[in-house]
Amino acid sequence: MSLKDKCAIVGLGYTPQGKVPGRNAMSLYMEATRNAAFDAGLDVQDIDGILIQPCPTDPRVSAFGLAQELGLYPRFAGDLQVQGATAGAIIQHAAMAVDAGLCDYCLCAFVDMSRTGSPSTGVVYQMASGTNSAYGNFGVAAGYAMIARRYMHEYGVTSKQFGAVSVTFRKHAQLNPIAQMQEPMTIEDHQASRMVVEPLHLFDCCLVSDGGRALIVTSAERARALKQPPVYIMGMGQGHPFADPLRRPVLTLTGAVKSGKTAFAMAGITPRDVDMCAIYDAFSFVVPLQLEDLGFCGKGEGGAFVEDGRIGLGGELPINTSGGLLSEVYLQGWVGTHEPVRQLRGDCGERQVPGAEIALMTSSGGVLSEHATVIMRR
Repeated sequence: MSLKDKCAIVGLGYTPQGKVPGRNAMSLYMEATRNAAFDAGLDVQDIDGILIQPCPTDPRVSAFGLAQELGLYPRFAGDLQVQGATAGAIIQHAAMAVDAGLCDYCLCAFVDMSRTGSPSTGVVYQMASGTNSAYGNFGVAAGYAMIARRYMHEYGVTSKQFGAVSVTFRKHAQLNPIAQMQEPMTIEDHQASRMVVEPLHLFDCCLVSDGGRALIVTSAERARALKQPPVYIMGMGQGHPFADPLRRPVLTLTGAVKSGKTAFAMAGITPRDVDMCAIYDAFSFVVPLQLEDLGFCGKGEGGAFVEDGRIGLGGELPINTSGGLLSEVYLQGWVGTHEPVRQLRGDCGERQVPGAEIALMTSSGGVLSEHATVIMRR
């Protein structure tokens, strides 16, 4: 049975983000939770379901520990880890739990402290071992770089087309007062930035950040009685290729193929019906790659699709209007959860997409090894 429009996102919680010294993970989880409840017009004690993605630099914090600190006795709770795809996946689990009657108001939350925490405590920043290290494959960036180079080889996409993504999202970030990166960027700046792992320049790579995010999912019926305009969950899906890129038959196909197909089928729409997107952008090139696999353009056409202002404000398909992971903040997939909701509420100010009614978000984990898609409407 379809879950289309049965549940809605009703509250968004933010914390300070960027570089946030002097805080611990639990305090940020609690702040994000309280802010989400306030945004929804709920009391924290109304929350009876909790799902969290554990903090990469302090995985000791659990949903059950958070519940205890908040004085809650939830009917439904747990920790979910699908790496960068968790944000989209956790909304799906929350909607299923609410629809099943396991809870009425399900909190979903994540915190990262990678900017001020020790790099040795974050999986993303640990050095490779074994065969990977023997061949110079150190960390996640190297895996992404291998896929980027293959993408360029197979389809002729260029570094400047990757740069078009970075430059566009930086322009969006300049309209977002909470974005980490406010300095203007040109394509020349992108091309001149140092190489991190060839072919990826510094400005092709996401930020490193501290911060927390939370949101609340409830039934469509309850949502209509709350403080904010409901944002309904129309469709959702997941797709998970092999964890090891070297074992995949094709490097340039992502989990968005299956994830998007499932979400669009549930929503009963096509890519042409989508007004704006929040596409996971840990690295610039994964934006055109996902757009192809979601059906917004043909395979190999993503590089051209992101040029000439098409994905910018005022363009055909505005993407990552907050600045995304490249320029707003890096909180894994949790940047994509909040911006579409705000766009559909109509409260994005200078970066508002006029008349936005349907939004699509993606979140992706590992080295493009996990993927989740959520389609929302106002």
